[in-house]
Amino acid sequence: MTLIAIEEHWNLPELTSAVKALPADRADASIAFDEMGDNLERLDDIGDARVALMDEQGVDLQILSLAPPGAQPLDAADAVRLSMLANDLAVEAVNRHPSRFRAFATLPMADPVAAGIELERAADLGFVGVMVYGRTGTTPLDDPRYDDLLAVAAARKLPVFIHPQIPQRDVREAAYSGFDAITDLGLATFGWGWHLEAALSALRLIVRGSLDRHPDLQLILGHWGELLAFWSDRTDSLSLVAGLDRRVSDYIRSDVHITSSGMLNPTLLRHALDVTTPDRLLFSTDYPFQRPSRSDIAEFLTAFPTDEAREKFTSGNARSLFGIAESTE
Repeated sequence: MTLIAIEEHWNLPELTSAVKALPADRADASIAFDEMGDNLERLDDIGDARVALMDEQGVDLQILSLAPPGAQPLDAADAVRLSMLANDLAVEAVNRHPSRFRAFATLPMADPVAAGIELERAADLGFVGVMVYGRTGTTPLDDPRYDDLLAVAAARKLPVFIHPQIPQRDVREAAYSGFDAITDLGLATFGWGWHLEAALSALRLIVRGSLDRHPDLQLILGHWGELLAFWSDRTDSLSLVAGLDRRVSDYIRSDVHITSSGMLNPTLLRHALDVTTPDRLLFSTDYPFQRPSRSDIAEFLTAFPTDEAREKFTSGNARSLFGIAESTE
């Protein structure tokens, strides 16, 4: 069975250095997770060593995505330069291992016009999608200044993966502080805050009408939908007040894809199948932050109700969404 993993991170040291050099009010403390254990060694490699680890895990193809926060918090000039560098390096990795890698583009979101230009370049280079974050500074992804960028993504058939990001500083201080430093950080990131940020970004795009204006736009959410897919009893009420033609849950079923992000829990799978269809589910491990073994993955795959649903999750949906031909795997 072919296994395509779509949220597999790598690192660009020059970009990490630029993020670390930002002033405290723009810093991203979650970058500390990159340096825990041997994460950094694994993130820095997008070559033979990574392929060997994929073989151990049973993963046939990875879609490479730059580790958070990407170029999102940088000034425009640095974001443009480093996004282009990251994309050039990702293309080189794909070209060296065309049967094992594809890549999501990194964009300089601080400059919406430049981001659109870079997305066009990325499409021409063969990127299969783009990974972004819900805010640039205090500007949300649904702000009208990004509408042209979303139009490019829709027109070029490039799905938009909305990755979690740390809440902005004043929110962290108000809602995620009061414990020791590491607990504060955990609460604001992997324990809770990350996932609310990503879910809110997708929900705002729906409520803003972005998916109505760009009906070909496809979104991706990790971690089984970042909680959003399971809250439709409440979020559907927003459709009426926002004047939408459809329920929020309808947009999720037709415009949002959901990945596992290494959370191989059969209960979460059953919940996801209750709120969406097998056509919307994608496999990912969130490498190297999550590292399920070959046996972990094999055991989880037994939880699928049918062989057809399992095949869609492991590779069929990714092939369809990203245009990956079977002969290239």
